Amino acid sequence: MTYKHKDLLGLRELSKDEILYFLDSAVKFKELNLKSVKKSDALRGKTVINAFFENSTRTRISFETAAKRLGADAINFSASQSSTKKGETLIDTIHNMEAMKTDIFVVRHECSGSAKFIADNSDASIVNAGDGLGEHPTQGLLDLFTIREHKGKLEGLNVAIIGDIEHSRVARSDIFAMKKFGINVKLFGPAMMMPNRADVFECEIAKNMEDAVRDSDAIIMLRVQLERQGLSTPFPSNREYSKFFGLNKKRLELANYPLVMHPGPINRGVELNSDVADGKCSLVLNQVENGVAIRMAVLDILNKNRENL
Repeated sequence: MTYKHKDLLGLRELSKDEILYFLDSAVKFKELNLKSVKKSDALRGKTVINAFFENSTRTRISFETAAKRLGADAINFSASQSSTKKGETLIDTIHNMEAMKTDIFVVRHECSGSAKFIADNSDASIVNAGDGLGEHPTQGLLDLFTIREHKGKLEGLNVAIIGDIEHSRVARSDIFAMKKFGINVKLFGPAMMMPNRADVFECEIAKNMEDAVRDSDAIIMLRVQLERQGLSTPFPSNREYSKFFGLNKKRLELANYPLVMHPGPINRGVELNSDVADGKCSLVLNQVENGVAIRMAVLDILNKNRENL
């Protein structure tokens, strides 16, 4: 099966085969990225705008790198330096950039549903790079790609997702995708950072860190997202958070050295100790590398779909 839509807004509605199509397509782009000349003409003559209304390092640069390696003209839009500060609406901003014959928008916005709203009102292809408390589909894809690359499979694995589950769009995309492959997902985090109805995810809820990491094939640690909580200090101290919810070497040994992942940025000494973040089990930088390949695949597939509409 192929993916035949003009946009990529989330993973919840995708089938297992559609997700596999993205993963398999990314393999050739990973091979390209390992060559001395990392260039393709797949998007030659196309324009990709990274419309980021929220700050980002890895995702924005990853998409920019992906677009340029595919031969596209990649433009970075910064909301802080745009007419949105003068009161221009979101859709007016997009329509004005679309009038410049933009082919693909990569959108990150603080409001859930913003990417879908833009997709419903634009002829350009839209990639959701994170919408509020919604999804972050390319992060979910690169996480699956990374796990499969190191484990050789996805079906039947045990994955723990630990930290700020409530405010994490990464967690949502990971869970939605992983459940389609029969991955056993276990969740754990502070009570105030767990969804009120965590049972809707149909995942096991761990009682403590030891229970969370035990028997895990991979552990995905999440950053505490203070910017989405309206709180400066939702817990007494970083030291106390690390004590109860952080991943250290002792807990890693208990889990028999699983894959350690993190979407970044890492708060060292909070969710991850440095000896774990930089240790032999860490795939954090591998995730960043794979993110470029996944995003190249996404841009390439959506561009082909758009040409066939």
